[in-house]
Amino acid sequence: MFIAYNENIDDIFARHALQHHCYADDTQTYVSALPSQVQSISPRLQHCITDVASWCGSRRLQLNAVKTELMWFGSSSSSLRNLSQSNRTVVVGTHVLQPVESVRNLGVYFDNKLSMQTHVAKVTQTCFFQLRRLRQIRHLLGRDVTANVVAALVLTRLDYGNAVLAGLSYSTIAPLQRVINVATRPVYGLRPRDHFKTPPSSCPGYRSVPGYTSSCVC
Repeated sequence: MFIAYNENIDDIFARHALQHHCYADDTQTYVSALPSQVQSISPRLQHCITDVASWCGSRRLQLNAVKTELMWFGSSSSSLRNLSQSNRTVVVGTHVLQPVESVRNLGVYFDNKLSMQTHVAKVTQTCFFQLRRLRQIRHLLGRDVTANVVAALVLTRLDYGNAVLAGLSYSTIAPLQRVINVATRPVYGLRPRDHFKTPPSSCPGYRSVPGYTSSCVC
């Protein structure tokens, strides 16, 4: 019913020639331009957001400026550096949106240079947190239970959205390799300095993330 209620919002984005995605509780809009046309983006977004806010008001909805984020994608050598402050920001109601360096989209963090370093750092931080918690109760668990816990709390996070990591340099995804190495140790009862071999992909519990060696938790 919510989708039917929001179906004609597509017309607003089409009128401003902006691409968009609609989710159950979130709407995203985006546009690309040549370096020579970058200065025209901010006014287009501003007019579109103003129309969306009016559309929301006519349906007793409110555009949440606090949860609205703005990001510019581009290389450091692009014409984005030459944009004035007024062309970098967008006004939503009484709030002025300042560009952010990273945003979360469907559980994946995108930074403004698409280096994916923010996403790798967030995933690594979360996985090591779970592994530290597991270390406290490892002596109470058997190997099979430990393997299931690691698969549920760590490997699923490595697997989720890993297609965005394809083609990245090893230095960027090296922290994820360290997560896999550390995650294998509690399953086999290895100490921090014990050596283990990476098993073949036919091994049960094998996990793969594009660009780095995977280990087996089985």
